[in-house]
Amino acid sequence: MTNLREPVDGCRGAQAPAGSRSIDEILAAARVRLRRLEPEAGHLAARAGAVLVDIRPAAQRAATGAIPGALPVERNVLEWRFDPRSSARLPLADRYDLPVIVFCQEGYTSSLAAAALQEIGLHRATDIVGGFVAWRGLGLPAFGPTDVYAQPETVPPVIPRRALT
Repeated sequence: MTNLREPVDGCRGAQAPAGSRSIDEILAAARVRLRRLEPEAGHLAARAGAVLVDIRPAAQRAATGAIPGALPVERNVLEWRFDPRSSARLPLADRYDLPVIVFCQEGYTSSLAAAALQEIGLHRATDIVGGFVAWRGLGLPAFGPTDVYAQPETVPPVIPRRALT
């Protein structure tokens, strides 16, 4: 018999396994370790040389916009791209004191991602409170969104004048 916790509300009588934590508990534990930045502070840090990393999927960036100068590195490969020991690392990820500021759409996934970067030794990794939504809401530099399905405008062909006479 497995050791289970109390029934979980709304889970059809399911019980959480002993020792498991809710996502809210995991998020809170991650944020305790971070010195999270308000969007303005993140903007200033990026201007001073911190690496601003957008972990949102490409479709979300296209649909909602992006921050100029932010490095797009999707969440599923983030640790491999920033671990100085990884053969798949980005060239700029060559030291553990690299200031990395991660952001996502609203500032939840980025907290988990920044904590994961700290786990691999990037002790200056952090994230932006409120994510891209807060950044854009404050009027900080952003562009987009872009319509990924838009067809390029067609320009009528130029007909040489001689052909018209």
